[in-house]
Amino acid sequence: MGVPQLSERERRVLEAVVQTYVETAQPAGSKALAERFAFGISSATIRSTMSDLEEKGFLFHPHASAGRIPTDVAYRVYVDSLIPVPSLPNDERRRLSARIATGASAVEAILHRAAQSLGILTQELGIALGPRLDNSVLERIELIRVSAERLLVALTLTRGAVRTIFVDVKGEIADAAILEVTAVLNERLAGLSLREIAISLGERLRDTSAGRDATELLNVFVEEGDQVFDSSPDGQAVLLGQASVLAEQPEFASVDSMRKLVALTETREKLADLLRRRSHTAGLSITIGMEHEDPGLANFTVVTAPYHAGPLTGVIGVIGPTRMPYDKVISLVKHTSDLVNDLLKESPRAHG
Repeated sequence: MGVPQLSERERRVLEAVVQTYVETAQPAGSKALAERFAFGISSATIRSTMSDLEEKGFLFHPHASAGRIPTDVAYRVYVDSLIPVPSLPNDERRRLSARIATGASAVEAILHRAAQSLGILTQELGIALGPRLDNSVLERIELIRVSAERLLVALTLTRGAVRTIFVDVKGEIADAAILEVTAVLNERLAGLSLREIAISLGERLRDTSAGRDATELLNVFVEEGDQVFDSSPDGQAVLLGQASVLAEQPEFASVDSMRKLVALTETREKLADLLRRRSHTAGLSITIGMEHEDPGLANFTVVTAPYHAGPLTGVIGVIGPTRMPYDKVISLVKHTSDLVNDLLKESPRAHG
């Protein structure tokens, strides 16, 4: 079913209701709108227009209040056709750039700072999806002894992306064997994508002249290769800003709403799936309330934009209540996406 058409008066009143509710978190009444906005019509006419908007599904009455609150459909119309999106002021651009650019240049470090910064500046929950790694090229591999029977495997990938995983071994492996295996792995696998490694690992590690201990360790890598060099989408990391920023909003004052917020931040798999579907969408993506397939997100809006750097792709954005300052959020998410793109292009390696 399509969205009902709006007259020019209805559009102006709807925009005023959305702006007022976003700013105050209180239902908007006709008298308050007449005093604040230069409509050139009486509060009675505004009240009648609000009633028409309610009948069309754009507004609703909370309890017995005389004021109205926007529905998800109202926010959609506001975002698609009413919203005045300002350009980000130069001082905010500089502040955001300084926040994100300062620090380690590894991909996840940049994304984590971007999510944190977006959350602070928008007062929403900043969120980022780490890049898919299947096309990422292995630059080097390091084996680090953690205990007698456990190694930490660190893969340094394209543009500073890093993947780490633990590998268990039977019996203590000599340091010399670990060094030998590290050399073999780098010699035979460096320069290949994770996808190429995953499908040809056994063949590439065949016929080595390694010693007995080193050969046993190489066999462990062949057996565990699917996990060590896993490049499946499920391995993508979800990076969150500070949930406490979002928790201060009035929508989360009740115990039940706070529980929903906590559940949202703890279900990383669902969030990863949500964001993954948006990583191939060009430009800004906004999903409001009941538009989400997951009913657990019915009270939230998700605003994201993709980032790209060579084979690395992902999304950056915010999650917040449907009552959010869409103009400010959209400007910040767009600009942050551009900043992340630029920083990733400038960061071919991890420096810390």
